[in-house]
Amino acid sequence: MNIGIIGCGNISETYFECQKIFSNFKIVACADINKEVASNAASKYNVKALSVEEILENNEIDLIINLTIPSAHKEIIIKSLLKGKHCFSEKPLAMNFQEGLEIQKLANEKSLYVGCAPDTFLGAAGQKARKLIEDDKIGKIVLGTFNIMSHGMEHWHPNPDFFFKPGAGPVFDLGVYYITQLVNLIGPVKQINAISGTATNERTITSQPRYGDKIKVETPTTLMGSLEFQNKAKVQFFCSWDVWKNNHSTIELYGLDGSMIVPDPNFFSGDLLISKKDSDWETINNDSMLLGIPNKSDGDGDKKANYRGIGLSEMIDSISNNRKARCSLELSLHVLEIMDGIIKSAEDNKSYQLSTTPNQPDILTEEEIKNLKI
Repeated sequence: MNIGIIGCGNISETYFECQKIFSNFKIVACADINKEVASNAASKYNVKALSVEEILENNEIDLIINLTIPSAHKEIIIKSLLKGKHCFSEKPLAMNFQEGLEIQKLANEKSLYVGCAPDTFLGAAGQKARKLIEDDKIGKIVLGTFNIMSHGMEHWHPNPDFFFKPGAGPVFDLGVYYITQLVNLIGPVKQINAISGTATNERTITSQPRYGDKIKVETPTTLMGSLEFQNKAKVQFFCSWDVWKNNHSTIELYGLDGSMIVPDPNFFSGDLLISKKDSDWETINNDSMLLGIPNKSDGDGDKKANYRGIGLSEMIDSISNNRKARCSLELSLHVLEIMDGIIKSAEDNKSYQLSTTPNQPDILTEEEIKNLKI
């Protein structure tokens, strides 16, 4: 399948590079509002540099990868659908749930696929955890926690402004990984109760090249509360960019017969810890699974599993075989409603009832992965 990329920022490199891993698509063109950025990407990866309008009008392109800023996600997805193209977008799907519903309506009318990151839940850690839960290794999940705590992005990101605008913040930017993983592991959410806060109304950039610049904070930087799932499980969450240091696990799940610690869902692999009732923790390694094998070096020179693009590749396979994708519009719309519901529950000081109830995505088997990889 021929693909065009709209948005040639840092994340675009990940999608250009994943062509070397997955076999069922080819990126043939790219576009960006900054023509120089698009031209540089096109030259580096030997594709055509087009304008946004040209890439949408190009009849040789079947699918658009939407890597624009969050506030432009809905616009680009809608334009892609109107031109008869499938679309796979970076997270979040849109700025709010209402925008997501508009996308869903048009996608259904056009009978086109829309998929959305994150796809990390398809990695070795997420799939191994799902299998252990389905095999009843810790019994029925009844409780859990997830924690996202740091001091924001302004000390390392060169242009961190958008992280502090509506449609971003700790829930929309990072919580999306955790919430998607939890829906994968437990199922859909039924009800939300949340509170929010903002430690400071202004942030100072301490990264280059804008050291010393001030950023106005326009979205909550701390959100806390609980998610009640359709299966009655209750998960407490703490999402904050107002914390310098903490010692919490990322995701902990508590079943009737034991407990599980799930590694950071921003990554594809990582050791799981599992305990049967009051026994010691057992380490479950998943580095030998196809999406757990370390394949890329991080900033510290350590090799980690990075298979971003698996969601895109699996969606293309789903299009070819006329079945629902794992990173489906239904899943991403539900996750978007959860994130929007957290904000609304905190703003309105009352519970938020979910209206979407997708099925859990099917487990992605090793055999299916083999068929997608080069």
